[in-house]
Amino acid sequence: MITQYSGIAPKGDLILLHKLGEKLNNRSFLHINSTRAGGGVAEILQRMIPILKDLGIDARWEVIEGDEKFFDVTKKIHNSLQGNFENITDDMWRHHYEVNRANAGRLNLDADAVLIHDPQPSPLIEFRKSGKWIWRCHIDVSHPLKEVWDYLLRYCGKYDAAVFSVAKFARAMGTDEFIIPPSIDPISEKNRELANEEIIETLNKFQIPNDRPVILQVSRFDRFKDPIGVIKAYRMVKKYNDCVLVLAGSPASDDPEGDIVLKEVQDYASDDADIRILLLPPFSDKDINALQRAATVVLQKSLKEGFGLTVSEAMWKGKPVIGGATGGIPLQIIHGVTGFLVHSEEGAAFRIRQFLNNPEMAHRMGEQGREYVRTNFLITRQVRDYLSVWYAMENKGRSVLEL
Repeated sequence: MITQYSGIAPKGDLILLHKLGEKLNNRSFLHINSTRAGGGVAEILQRMIPILKDLGIDARWEVIEGDEKFFDVTKKIHNSLQGNFENITDDMWRHHYEVNRANAGRLNLDADAVLIHDPQPSPLIEFRKSGKWIWRCHIDVSHPLKEVWDYLLRYCGKYDAAVFSVAKFARAMGTDEFIIPPSIDPISEKNRELANEEIIETLNKFQIPNDRPVILQVSRFDRFKDPIGVIKAYRMVKKYNDCVLVLAGSPASDDPEGDIVLKEVQDYASDDADIRILLLPPFSDKDINALQRAATVVLQKSLKEGFGLTVSEAMWKGKPVIGGATGGIPLQIIHGVTGFLVHSEEGAAFRIRQFLNNPEMAHRMGEQGREYVRTNFLITRQVRDYLSVWYAMENKGRSVLEL
């Protein structure tokens, strides 16, 4: 499988992956998160586990189970870690722990390295059996509610190491910390090259015209993704430039607020015939790929964002991208080089019109964005980083390149 990335991913990454695979051959690597469908974490793990196995590593992926109350609590934790006030009671924290205790009895936690993704399964550290345990935070925790972070730290502080997506997210935890941005898989169904017929097929399916500019945002229906703000920006643009807006997203099984936000967006869009709101089923990767390739301009106008993989996805397809200047988006968009960063609906509208009225600039930034993603945000680099951290933890901080 690794050979499929030859000629796509940087050669140095592939050489290092083979070397790390030799060093960690037949060792066990367990990943645990809270959903198999919806969101970037599940998407990365679906692609990463086969790569790890191809390198000779015994990789597994487990998912914790929880009831509606559990996911209501973890959504509150998620929101409060991103700075929103949420009232999380002692009873809610107890339920969070008890659900994890039940999962610990069900799951096989025995592995040489265990990577726990986000707050939902963080209490599993209380039931560790062996190996190196790493907590992986995908959330923007640059300004969390102190009492919620402090409570979570009673679990996360017990891990051997913590991994964050962006340096400014890192918190003083009393343990080793590493910065590893997420990534996209260039050969996956969502990112592979598509024939023009495949793109047209998707446009026809959703009745999206291909004779007018298409403004696109792909994301969960989450207030932090600011879908209402995207509609406001589109309406400003529409006064001067004829265009179509597409808001596309899939539900995440661990996000109980998705249906509520979707209804808010539908109500706000009203009966505008040029706004398409698409609730795609899980694993609609080919359709998302086609929508991104058909788009004239791609937005990710987040107000808070752990990373925002849809930015790298669109850049990989050579598209001009406009993103909210928050979280991990500025790590991907170099303002004025690989896209534009914005702070407001007015700013987004201005940059959309700038791209629509200057196709040469849009093309140039799209090409620069694609090369930037190739160098920095492909899955081969992320696997390399995870394995390098694991190797260093077991070898007193040494690199695999040291003899």
